[in-house]
Amino acid sequence: MPLSREQMLVEMGISPLWVLREPIPDNTSESPGAVAPTVIETPPQSAAPVTENLARTETEPASTVAEFDWPELLAGIRDCRACELCKQRRQVVPGVGDHSPDWLFIGEGPGAEEDARGEPFVGQAGRLLDAMLDALGMTRGNKVYIANAVKCRPPNNRTPEAAEMAACRPWLERQIALLKPKVIVLLGKAAAHTILGNDGALAGMRGKRFEYAGIPVAVTYHPAYLLRSQHDKAKAWEDLLFARRLFP
Repeated sequence: MPLSREQMLVEMGISPLWVLREPIPDNTSESPGAVAPTVIETPPQSAAPVTENLARTETEPASTVAEFDWPELLAGIRDCRACELCKQRRQVVPGVGDHSPDWLFIGEGPGAEEDARGEPFVGQAGRLLDAMLDALGMTRGNKVYIANAVKCRPPNNRTPEAAEMAACRPWLERQIALLKPKVIVLLGKAAAHTILGNDGALAGMRGKRFEYAGIPVAVTYHPAYLLRSQHDKAKAWEDLLFARRLFP
């Protein structure tokens, strides 16, 4: 029998249920549940383009990535040799979902199962993300797109390095330009660093409104972290409710 929304939230470890409420003034932003937004008027500058092998051939300049359609983009990602991660991957993991999404979720990088299957968030962390989406009345592939800061698995599932994220950033930027999501949710510090250029503590970015290319951006914990820190699941749920309020 399908689980009700309330039962799904209990399965996620979120109880009692969180409800929407009015934003709290900035001076209480450190208290649990604070959602006072901080508007970032200007999106961060893009990292310097990587010119080595970002396109489908060694001679095609990286600047053309901004002109790729979906087939060209996916082909370019498959052939990418711009950083060392390409040497150990089984396959690239570009992303999955609706190409006209309302929501874009961005994580850090593929794990072992993602590397084997070529789809992001298919392991235990992916099942938790699916439960979070279901609690919001959504499913992956239906007005939702899921991607990562890097498209190849870092060794031993480590956090991607700054140079690796910079090398992969043109692909992610083009994905965002093609997808045109209404809201972006950044899952974890690596995704926040890639999109916002912010290397601060994740706790300081939660509950604040950022922007990327005019698109509202919210930051929350990575599902893999939530598997290790069950007590923060309720905070992640509140972050998703905050992100839902950012819809234009």
